[in-house]
Amino acid sequence: MDIEAIKNRISTEIKDINDNPGLAEFKARYLGKKGEVTLIFESLKDIQSKDEKKERGRQANELKVFVENACAERERFLLEERKKAELADMDVTLPAYSFSAGGTHPLTAVMSEINSIFMRMGFSVEEGPDIETAKYNFTDLNFPAEHPAMDMHDTFHVDDNHVLRTHTSPIQIRTMLKMKPPLKIIAPGRVYRRDAVDSSHSPVFHQVEGFMVDENVRFSDLKGVLDLFTKQVFGGGLKTRFRPSFFPFTEPSAEVDVQCVNCRGKGCRTCKNTGWLEILGCGMIHVNVFKSVGYDPEKYTGFAFGMGVERIAMLKYGINDMRLFYENDVRFISQF
Repeated sequence: MDIEAIKNRISTEIKDINDNPGLAEFKARYLGKKGEVTLIFESLKDIQSKDEKKERGRQANELKVFVENACAERERFLLEERKKAELADMDVTLPAYSFSAGGTHPLTAVMSEINSIFMRMGFSVEEGPDIETAKYNFTDLNFPAEHPAMDMHDTFHVDDNHVLRTHTSPIQIRTMLKMKPPLKIIAPGRVYRRDAVDSSHSPVFHQVEGFMVDENVRFSDLKGVLDLFTKQVFGGGLKTRFRPSFFPFTEPSAEVDVQCVNCRGKGCRTCKNTGWLEILGCGMIHVNVFKSVGYDPEKYTGFAFGMGVERIAMLKYGINDMRLFYENDVRFISQF
């Protein structure tokens, strides 16, 4: 076997290959099942002399590597030639293809706006873990065991002592345990409840908790803060009203309504012809909450409030289905 002669022949033949089909045919001719190199390997079994078989095997391997390297080099050459041809045909004076830039998700935008409004009022931002202790999530917030109020928080339990937080109120406990009054805090974040998915419910949604603790904090302070907030987020001229309600961690408690952003209080389908839309819950922090964190309820008073970010966003942008926030439909997202 004159291996040098075969190499010279291969080097000459491969220079005439100008496309991938031709290169594939060349590989098959030498390295395929019936290729020339393959047949050389098969002929080794007929050689009786061990020394001759060893030498012929070495030459066969050398030839195989030579063919593989030649094919790889030619493939790179053909690729470069195609690139050169494409560049030669390219008109660099043509305008570039347009592309769509990403945008801010409406929930992110509304969350940022809510935080910004309260920060301008002097509130600071605190955060806490999504997996929370049952003590911080319920007990320290004055949720009595087996109380009907627990039905408001259908909970994902991680184990006997931990839950996926059902509200951002545990951050209120965590903050008061590590800080002393005066406090003005907002606590934004994800919360979790075992709600069936529909147009107004989701097992994962977002809240912003807020609270203020100091000496002589009054319900009128709470009303002033929230009235200013609604005017900032929905626009001036809208009235607010406070309706008595119940929450275990506040007393007295209230639901806050704002005049319908669509009909301005006249009555429409959005507000079910009442002229009002519920936006959040609030109240004066319960004395039992103060006791659980070691605050003196004779010295300090405070208020707390909590709102659903999805609810605010739906009212602000006229969205009628919460599921749209989570479907990642670019036609929806691109509107904001």
